[in-house]
Amino acid sequence: MSGIPEGKDDVDLEALVNDVSASLESLYPACSMQSETVPLLQNGQHARSQPPPSGTRSLQPQASPRLQVQRSQPVHILAVRRLQEEGEQFRTSSLPAIPNPFPELCGPGSPPLLTRGSLPPSQAAAKQEVKIFSEDGTSKVVEILADMTARDLCQLLVYRSHCVDDNSWTLVEHHPHLGLERYLEDHELVVQVESTLASDSKFLFRKNYAKYEFFKNPTNFFPEQMVTWCQQPNGGHNQLLQNFLNCSSCPEIQGFLHVKDLGKKSWRKLYVCLRRSGLYCSTKGVSKEPRHLQLLAGLEDSSIFSLIAGRKQYCAPTDYGFCIKPNKVRSETKELRLLCAEDEQGRTCWMTACRLLKYGMLLYQNYRIPPQRKPLLPSFSTPVRSVSENSLVAMDFSGQTGRVIENPAEAQSAALEEGHAWRKRSTRMNILSSQSPLQPSTLSTVIHRTQHWFHGHISREESHRIIKQQGLVDGLFLLRDSQSNPKAFVLTLCHHQKIKNFQILPCEDDGQIYFSLDDGNTKFSDLIQLVDFYQLNKGVLPCKLRHHCIRVAL
Repeated sequence: MSGIPEGKDDVDLEALVNDVSASLESLYPACSMQSETVPLLQNGQHARSQPPPSGTRSLQPQASPRLQVQRSQPVHILAVRRLQEEGEQFRTSSLPAIPNPFPELCGPGSPPLLTRGSLPPSQAAAKQEVKIFSEDGTSKVVEILADMTARDLCQLLVYRSHCVDDNSWTLVEHHPHLGLERYLEDHELVVQVESTLASDSKFLFRKNYAKYEFFKNPTNFFPEQMVTWCQQPNGGHNQLLQNFLNCSSCPEIQGFLHVKDLGKKSWRKLYVCLRRSGLYCSTKGVSKEPRHLQLLAGLEDSSIFSLIAGRKQYCAPTDYGFCIKPNKVRSETKELRLLCAEDEQGRTCWMTACRLLKYGMLLYQNYRIPPQRKPLLPSFSTPVRSVSENSLVAMDFSGQTGRVIENPAEAQSAALEEGHAWRKRSTRMNILSSQSPLQPSTLSTVIHRTQHWFHGHISREESHRIIKQQGLVDGLFLLRDSQSNPKAFVLTLCHHQKIKNFQILPCEDDGQIYFSLDDGNTKFSDLIQLVDFYQLNKGVLPCKLRHHCIRVAL
């Protein structure tokens, strides 16, 4: 031993360790990378920075980082495999076997762990930006969820615009290049509809009082001469809507319509009938035999639109046009099925019947659910009371407590007395606030301009267009400046789907200026008192003022 040089033992030991490491790498190449980073314990679990047991001296020098890592021992892995093969012998006989409730996760074809991208993306959590326009041209970009319906978005816009939610706000799908627009149903998904829009199409936020008016008064929407039955209905004509909503009954809408030929400019007047399977025209007079019926359009994959300017853009014979547009059509006009009715009632009947036959019970659920539903978010807790929607009753506050006046004659006399009291109070206020008794109060002449029902200096045609856009229902009105008399105003009112205009003239009484609709018989100090009075009393008007046309700036 004295002849061996100093340090020879260390050199041989290091060479021996290197040879063993090379042998292990050649035997287990697959486990080399994993073993270099994470060593295994005897139970098969991973351990990081596990300290060596006491009394064991590391054979690897501290200077080599590669040799610092402890490698897993193959003998322990073999022991685990042996236990798995002989599991039946080592399993306690007193404990029953527990079956695996998820065998598909432990199969050889699927890994037990879910990796990124193995699950489909959640559409409910996805958000998308939608741009909404108002009637005055203003717009707002709203971030919505992918599963948000048109009704939900209207609630959100109502809350952000600080207006009253009376379940009559709607989204309008507007196509200016096609001259078409329609009101989205409350249950339709906004993101799904937006995916079918062209580049210049947009959404409008607008009132539509006639959205569910046919549930309240169906006789105004479905004339008896236009409705027939494929089989005898149960209950007669009074069960019209029930038979529309019932899939077993088959109501039909029949009549003459002007039909535009596909790809041509010519129009033909044909006898048309609407069934659940689609819209058909008769090739022989008014015959409805199957051999004489030709399919014009289906309703399943189509939507019903109104023509905005049918005469100018499509040379329509009347102003009461509508269209059955396939959902796949974006900006082409060749596949549009354009039709025209003779009057507004006929067009409303056809379009309402198409909605009922297409959606059925969904429309009735949309009509019944909104008054009972809860707000989507706590911040949506806005007041829902609207004068145009709630019933107004006569009250007597002469005593210590108020009471409801149930006698109609007493209610009418109370309304007249209240009108006289208004005039007396307004007279005193005008005398106190005016510099001269002969000059009207400045406030009374301009205070109406702050009201939503006053639309300022617009033409007669524009006022009629606004009334038609927001629904031809009884009592829908607006006030505007008169074009013929600069000191007068005009009340535009809808009754029985017809628009009428009533001039409000100023009159002088005892040196004071009043406004009147009936040549001075009933006078009001300002237009706000006039509107409030005719919301409670019909007077000389054909009906009471129920709904006012409103335009909200987003």
